[in-house]
Amino acid sequence: MFHPRHCTTCLLLLFLLVLSDFSMSQSQSPWAAKKKRMKEKVRNMFYHAYDNYMTHAFPHDELKPISKTFTNSLSELGNLKLEHLPQDYNGSALTLIESLSSLVIMGNSTEFERAVLWLSENLTFDVDARINLFECNIRVLGGLVSAHLLASDSSKKLLQGAYNNQLLVLAEDLGKRFLPAFNTPTGLPYAWINLKYGVMENETTETSTSGCGSLILEMGALSKVTGDPIYESVALRALRKLWSMQSSLKLFGTTLDVATGQWIEYSSGIGAGVDSFYEYLLKAHILFGKEDFWKMFHSAYVAVQKYFRHGSWYHEADMRTGRATYWQLTSLQAFWPGLQVLIGDVMAANSSHREFFHVWKRYGVLPERYLLDHQMIHPTEKYYPLRPELAESTFYLYQATKDPWYIEVGESIVNSLNLYTKVKGGFASIKDVTTMQLEDHQHSFFLAETCKYLYLLFDDSFVHENNYVFTTEGHPLPVLSNWHEELPEAYVPTNWTFVKRQPRVSRISAMSLQVCPALNLKSGQHIESACHIPDARSDFRCLTDEDCGVDATTCRRRSCSMAGFCGLWLFI
Repeated sequence: MFHPRHCTTCLLLLFLLVLSDFSMSQSQSPWAAKKKRMKEKVRNMFYHAYDNYMTHAFPHDELKPISKTFTNSLSELGNLKLEHLPQDYNGSALTLIESLSSLVIMGNSTEFERAVLWLSENLTFDVDARINLFECNIRVLGGLVSAHLLASDSSKKLLQGAYNNQLLVLAEDLGKRFLPAFNTPTGLPYAWINLKYGVMENETTETSTSGCGSLILEMGALSKVTGDPIYESVALRALRKLWSMQSSLKLFGTTLDVATGQWIEYSSGIGAGVDSFYEYLLKAHILFGKEDFWKMFHSAYVAVQKYFRHGSWYHEADMRTGRATYWQLTSLQAFWPGLQVLIGDVMAANSSHREFFHVWKRYGVLPERYLLDHQMIHPTEKYYPLRPELAESTFYLYQATKDPWYIEVGESIVNSLNLYTKVKGGFASIKDVTTMQLEDHQHSFFLAETCKYLYLLFDDSFVHENNYVFTTEGHPLPVLSNWHEELPEAYVPTNWTFVKRQPRVSRISAMSLQVCPALNLKSGQHIESACHIPDARSDFRCLTDEDCGVDATTCRRRSCSMAGFCGLWLFI
């Protein structure tokens, strides 16, 4: 455990800290046999996907499991066609890179070492290929930095031979190729960059909130392991610029112009285009210990709960007015309950998670977009590309609660994947969830995330001895004390209370205590609800719903009645 002066340790991954006390009883639990059986099922899924990739697609980026061919998808992201690539381009071995930490988690050090040696001898980024900065950052840079940290951990004994930082050399080379993207008037990076020539002439200046606000984990970690602050510096500058663009309601849009710093799309939610921005504010605080990250996340979280949440659902809203714009569930939103677990808002996390799983059970998988106001699937977004977000949140919620119901959820997810998406050549995406028509594509994140989180749900031994932050692509980064800022003894962050315990003082909050409703501790201390937002007026009078806050007991959004009083008048 870190020194108590590191205030971030009071928040640090609640789900990881309860494992040791639970492990003894769990081994004798009636659920132990099921977890063991399901673990082997997931292991078989992973290797069915991995072996077919290595046989039919390696060293190209991703597998086409139906035709048993390949696609160099890293350079196709954003609908860039294959003809934009040089004819001799053989791919970046994307799926192999994405699989590195999964191999470690599943205990296959032999294959991990083989992969490290091949990548060190064959992978190059000196290619004339236009790539998406965000995707390349979370998939390739994140995969390399994570695997380097795992390979460098002598306690894991992953390599028989000497490890000479080969993965770090590759990661730093890639990081340097990212830097020209940040040469803009605002410091916000271009969404696209050519690995060989940098930013191309007439390159688009449009990017997403996630695209420029979700780089700090990977690039910050790269700075920590290389000792070169430039990577963290440019990512942090972009993040701070983005933060300065928030509306008066503390909300953000979805797309913006990196040259002018002006918003293009004002509507946003917690899904596509914005999701990992919120995620990285909190996880950067945990990983690097900067209090600024926590302050930003807390402010953003309160705004999300106030303007996007409606019962158990989250709609989209205009950043300028807070008015609802699109009443829809998107599959990417399913990460949100997992993020809420990390701050202890387990009640809200469980509520939303159950709604996502309800939609999963209704269709067999989670459709990309579901219209809440019409209770139907979006007519043009019926696909399911093997996304991991529901499995991810299920893992986090099980770690926080140890409720065996989440094991059943995981079993249902595994069974659906095997029933609907497994083919002879791997696992295929679903083009239409209403007919279960398949699409010839096995995304690399199926091995990096979907299989990983399902495996960790049934066997969490990997996180027993170390605290990890999982990036938005599922790559584990260890939480290290020497990456954290030292805080002064007298430092007292806002929204925290001191609770005396022997032999030291621990800082706790409503979020770290997993409190949604307000409560009074036995010590007589009052812990305010993490989600509570007071009404605009102390007498509870209102003109519109905007004058009403979030109830401290139920964490539901209050609304304005016809008589002009705030209350819980609207239920879903």
